[in-house]
Amino acid sequence: MAAPAPRPPGLCCCRKGPPPGPEAPPAPPPPPPEPPPDVASASSSQLFRLRHLQLGLELRPAARALAGCLVLELCALRARPRALVLDTHPALRVLSAGYRRAPAGEGPCAFAFPAGPPAAAAGASPGPLPSEPSTVSSSSLSAPSTASTPLSAPASPVPSPDPGAQAQLGDPPSSPLACPSPDSPPAPDLPPPPCPTFPDPSAASCPLVFRVDPFTDYGSALTISLPAALQPHQPFQIIIRYTTTDGPAIWWLDPELTCGKAKPFVFTQGHSVCNRSFFPCFDTPAVKCSYSATVKAPAGIQVLMSATQSTYLEQEGIYQFYMEYPVPAYLVALVAGDLIFADVGPRSRVWAEPCLLPTAISKLSGMVERWLSAAESLYGRYIWGRYDIVFLPPSFPIVAMENPCLTFIISSILESDDFLIIDVIHEIAHSWFGNAVTNATWEEMWLSEGLATYAQRRITTETYGAAFTCLETAFRLDALHRQMKLLGEDNPVSKLQVKLEPGVNPSNLMNLFTYEKGYCFVYYLSQLCGDPTHFDSFLRAYIEKYKFTSVVAQDLLDSFLNFFPELKEQSVDNKAGLEFERWLNATGPPLAEPDLSQGSSLIRPVETLFKLWTTEPLDAVAAASSVDITKWRPFQTVLFLDRLLDGSPLPPEVIKKLSECYSSQLDTMNAEIRIRWLQIVVRNDYYPDFYKVRHFLEYQVLTAGLNSTAPLSA
Repeated sequence: MAAPAPRPPGLCCCRKGPPPGPEAPPAPPPPPPEPPPDVASASSSQLFRLRHLQLGLELRPAARALAGCLVLELCALRARPRALVLDTHPALRVLSAGYRRAPAGEGPCAFAFPAGPPAAAAGASPGPLPSEPSTVSSSSLSAPSTASTPLSAPASPVPSPDPGAQAQLGDPPSSPLACPSPDSPPAPDLPPPPCPTFPDPSAASCPLVFRVDPFTDYGSALTISLPAALQPHQPFQIIIRYTTTDGPAIWWLDPELTCGKAKPFVFTQGHSVCNRSFFPCFDTPAVKCSYSATVKAPAGIQVLMSATQSTYLEQEGIYQFYMEYPVPAYLVALVAGDLIFADVGPRSRVWAEPCLLPTAISKLSGMVERWLSAAESLYGRYIWGRYDIVFLPPSFPIVAMENPCLTFIISSILESDDFLIIDVIHEIAHSWFGNAVTNATWEEMWLSEGLATYAQRRITTETYGAAFTCLETAFRLDALHRQMKLLGEDNPVSKLQVKLEPGVNPSNLMNLFTYEKGYCFVYYLSQLCGDPTHFDSFLRAYIEKYKFTSVVAQDLLDSFLNFFPELKEQSVDNKAGLEFERWLNATGPPLAEPDLSQGSSLIRPVETLFKLWTTEPLDAVAAASSVDITKWRPFQTVLFLDRLLDGSPLPPEVIKKLSECYSSQLDTMNAEIRIRWLQIVVRNDYYPDFYKVRHFLEYQVLTAGLNSTAPLSA
């Protein structure tokens, strides 16, 4: 492992002044390459560089509402853009928009934290500050792209405001519709929402005209007129005051819907395009920036965010957060509730409601550091400082989310052992693949999920052995083929590069092909190298090259061939039947699958038991006594039940004997095992266990049926 880079002086970007001396200021940097178009975003992100965003938030759980003030610091990349277009949502109400010129010498986050960013959290170990937030990688436009959409940026789907458009939300009809020149005396701020957490700026902003237009059923377009004299590369700030309530990003829970039933709870879920209902933004993975936030919450409510640094101002009751590295909008995350913590490693702690914390400690103490160290040995230094985990109530709409520094995990998985291991390690892998290097469009989510799945399995091989990894891979690939039978081999969603049509929610593209077909392609690339350690070396170089940027598939594949020139000379990208282009754009199952023979010691007993239970005539006593499944890993039981489900309907006596012989194992608290057995019960009309199905569904309705607008997966 390479030695960590030396730490920079203790100054953050918001405290850097202009260079000393009479020298002329340096020329503005060349504009970054435009990101590929994103049909899921209404924003005009191609016209601007987003340097930093600041959130001032007040949480109001009793009203299920949030009052916010957003400051975006931007530079125009072209002369005199007429308007700024941001993604928003009908659940979010914009109250005012204003413009402010960034004072000379002020860094991107000075307006948010006049005295510098918050102090680092205890134990935090942030790395060097990036010099400038990034968007799409520099090479993504220089090489022919394999993306399914053209790389030339189209015009914004939302037109610029008509100079004669009606002013909105508090502007009197006689108000001039054009904002005063940046050199004119600033007008007073529009009345802000009651949001005491936001720092009062030292200089007022001039009001801007804005409007909200429909975009899709998962979002709207906020169009803000800009001053006519705006110059390229001149930093400026847009200040937006807003309120938001229930929406796809923000989940409000009453106390009775939490595990402890003591205090209200709120969490956000931004993936893929939900955070536009949390704050107006460039809601595309192609755009990244640092962010800071101040949050006020009711007394007794602990607030956490996906940030590298944090502090709590007890007298004011305000939390401050600072994410020093550029991240896309969907990775800005917040959770607040009755949360306490315990350290489980030198750079990790678990957060949970008090009734859950002892279980979380017992499951994860010492383990997270073991997994992080294994990941670092493969892919280089963990750059995010802390790796904390917060366990959320069962209403969390997905199993886990890789928010930087603060992974969100559903609390019900604490009883699922192997699944807890895999899901935490998978989210750790996202720290390199997905968070540091991000897919530039939602059409290529496999660049994050396929690589993270490959990295996850390399980590589990290092920590638990090849047999365990092969077992987990076997039941995941079984699930992939099961989904293939349901969807059909010609279904376009089985492509790695999926064509996202306008109006389609990118969350609908999340499926097992993104993970497992993507994994199979990455595994195939590793096999071309002959030794997985050689491929690990390539991935370290790939991360170092594209860190803090967003990429397309061609970036990965070009880097791979350049790293292994002998493979490039052999034209492995055009090998008959296994062409890279075919991997990306062909429907159907993976073109090649991994060799799982190293998992035979764990997989063979499952296959043996399945045959005993499905061979006629049935000898239930012999089948039940042949293998002691109480000693199995949970993944073995899941694989066995999946095989039974695939073979259903089964003879009635088989289901009856299975229920009798394995009742204690099937009634476990492990939700992954229970739900599979209940599917078998329904598929086989086994009425004696229907009451278990009813109880399970009633529990799901009580805990998860809270927000029909939120995605079921991410």
